[in-house]
Amino acid sequence: MPRKITENTTYVGHIDWEIRHFHGEQLSTYHGTSYNSYLIQDGAKTALVDTVWGPYSKEFIAKLQRTVGIENIDYMIALHGEPDHSQALSDVMAIKPDLPIYCTENATRSLKGFHHKDWDFHTIKTGDTLDLGNGKFTFVEAPMLHWPDQMMAYYDRDKILFSSDPFGHHFASDQLFTDKVDASSLIYESVKYYANIVSPYSAMVIKKLKEFAMLNLPLEMIAPAHGLIWRKVNTDLILKKYAEWADNFKKDKITIVYDTMYESTRKLAIALGEGIREADRSVEIRLFNSSLNDIADINTQIFASKGVLFGSPTYNSGVLNSTAGILEELKGFRFTGKKAAAFGSYGWAPMSVKIIAQKLRDANFQLFEPEGLSVNWNPTEEKLAEARKFGADFAKFCNE
Repeated sequence: MPRKITENTTYVGHIDWEIRHFHGEQLSTYHGTSYNSYLIQDGAKTALVDTVWGPYSKEFIAKLQRTVGIENIDYMIALHGEPDHSQALSDVMAIKPDLPIYCTENATRSLKGFHHKDWDFHTIKTGDTLDLGNGKFTFVEAPMLHWPDQMMAYYDRDKILFSSDPFGHHFASDQLFTDKVDASSLIYESVKYYANIVSPYSAMVIKKLKEFAMLNLPLEMIAPAHGLIWRKVNTDLILKKYAEWADNFKKDKITIVYDTMYESTRKLAIALGEGIREADRSVEIRLFNSSLNDIADINTQIFASKGVLFGSPTYNSGVLNSTAGILEELKGFRFTGKKAAAFGSYGWAPMSVKIIAQKLRDANFQLFEPEGLSVNWNPTEEKLAEARKFGADFAKFCNE
């Protein structure tokens, strides 16, 4: 149902309690998500910010018709062309085909690409404004956060920044506001969202935070495209977190990721962890079997770590597929300031460790012992002792 955020701004998005994977099967969403759309009724003019994902379009259209009547909407503001934000746009435009759409030049391309319609597009740039009569929007382009077509919109009457994907999280709740839900779950889902979606563009995050600060706009709320709205009580918190996450983020943590066939690589992973603990009593150690744990959660732990140990047995002259999948994602994430090493076991050909080491180099990790730790067959007690020493030396390397 529509929910008033302020006297002028109404939430008309859709809360998706059931979704468990996003971007196909790429990202887990165990807390659900929402597709946020906001209706601004300024007195003189009415604007709609974003729509919702296609499966919920009929409900969305019915909600708009009950709330305002689509024929009474004056402006459509499309912050981003991705279908989870814009798929219901076709149904809105079918009712009011002359509705002007305000978006970036790249969003014109993406919206035309998805909908194959030549609507009344109005291209905006940073600093452009849209007057609603009593209040106005100021637009800020935000390319590569996380698509080239992205922008944000600031509504001065309510002091709300409609931020699109940045500052979002996959978290379904009927509470609407972040200060109304469990803080630890919220922050975890926010850093998970950042690590898996926003982190490749951290340099742009830093630039955009500085740019927005220079605009000196008073801020009461940040309303993202997914999840809950940040109110004044914690807008500073998420801005501070984004500045922290964008700046070579790491905790005093070492994550060990491995897959195993006949327990040899698993035994090495445990021995490595024991060696780390012997060398460093304070560091947090996390072990993940990559075939049994959620990849998005593993990525989040790697993002928060200062060091990563990555292991797989050799399989068909390569590595196991769960290992290969994470390594491929890491290359795209471009995490910075992290150290790593490869380990694994083999029967006939010692290939996996070399492959992992190269993939880690390609993903911008600083390698310890370029040749890594490679063990033939089932590790003996002597080899496990070597693994413990390797882990201890790696812990020292991470503290340098």
